[in-house]
Amino acid sequence: MDYLAIRSFHETAVALSVTGFFVRGAAGLCDARWVQGRAAKIVPQVVDTALLTSALMLLTILHVNPFALPWLAAKLSGLVVYVGLGAVALRPGVRKPVRAGAWVAALTTVGWIISVAFTKSPLGFLSLL
Repeated sequence: MDYLAIRSFHETAVALSVTGFFVRGAAGLCDARWVQGRAAKIVPQVVDTALLTSALMLLTILHVNPFALPWLAAKLSGLVVYVGLGAVALRPGVRKPVRAGAWVAALTTVGWIISVAFTKSPLGFLSLL
């Protein structure tokens, strides 16, 4: 596969992953039962696996060490934060105000991660202030 095809696939996977997280988080805060269903747990894993695979393919094609480029290292650090906040936001046993705060913080974090990708700056949208 060529670079542009993989990058487009990666960007599509990002959009699906973030949209899925947004919808599952909002539905969970509204106590929707489907959020705890099998499909709501399996589909995000498939999408996130595709996302990770395409990211690794891009790194391989470009021969890039993600820790050698500050903006890529920042994206990876943000990803760890996003996953942690997302886990709290989607955990049913956590009090709703805590889940809501984690959901908003996770969405803010993923927005920053995307802005890092666009600006190629570790500060992301903060570099524009």
